[in-house]
Amino acid sequence: MYLEQFTKDLKSIKKYFPFVIGFLGFMAFNIGVTYLMNIDSAEMIEKNIQLLGKNITFLTFIIPFLFFLGFLFLWWILVHKYSIKELTTARKRVDWKRLFFSFGLWIFLNTIIFAVTIWLNPADYKFQFNVLAFVPLLVIALIFIPIQTSFEEYFFRGYFMQFMAYVSKNKGVALVVTSVVFGLMHMSNPEVDSMGWAIMIFYIGCGFMLGIITLMDDGLELALGFHAANNLLGALVVTSSGAVFQTDALFVYSGDASINELLLQVFIIFPILLFIFAKKYQWTNWKEKLFKSI
Repeated sequence: MYLEQFTKDLKSIKKYFPFVIGFLGFMAFNIGVTYLMNIDSAEMIEKNIQLLGKNITFLTFIIPFLFFLGFLFLWWILVHKYSIKELTTARKRVDWKRLFFSFGLWIFLNTIIFAVTIWLNPADYKFQFNVLAFVPLLVIALIFIPIQTSFEEYFFRGYFMQFMAYVSKNKGVALVVTSVVFGLMHMSNPEVDSMGWAIMIFYIGCGFMLGIITLMDDGLELALGFHAANNLLGALVVTSSGAVFQTDALFVYSGDASINELLLQVFIIFPILLFIFAKKYQWTNWKEKLFKSI
């Protein structure tokens, strides 16, 4: 089992504290400064774009995750003395087919959703394809977005979830805490200003969905594929003035900011996604895998 494969004595648990407290403290500090100083995230991003351009601004946003992921891997190997494979999955080897299936499925479902959305509201979307801007964006996105999303999965659904499971001695508590904290880490995103606090339902809902598929599938492969696909779509396919990824994407949304599509994903599309995964990978014992004491 994914969470049960690691040593849970007090000495081992203490090894989690520096990285967990360090990263979450760093994020909390940034969010706190943003609100205390009344910093407008969208305005700050726009100023950076005017100074550096969209691609460089986008790169400066995601490149720190390269160092976060590298440091997490080194901490895991040198301090915990486990392999990256063990942080990834409880299987004998990483199942890349699972990762690519999840990636492809989410691309497919989003393509359908996006096509229907454009068909219903064509005036809200403008197609823009600037090859000189899009090709560098494509290269940056394909290299760095999987790194960004991988860090978030390895930390929240891997490292942090292990820590919370050991501290609380319950998988359900670990699932709830990591999902809520994952959502709260997006508090300073400009989407919060444009769509309101209701968008936290989407962020926390994403956390729950990713946590559930990790626990049910005994590994991060499905979560890694989904998250990479989701953020690549956000960077390459459609952007808006209220989005955290201000890029030269293929489409620009100019309509009013609405939470409805995101809530549709949380309450309808995510359950469909879980159903597909459950059928394909024959998940059973949901109560035990999601809420069992450790």
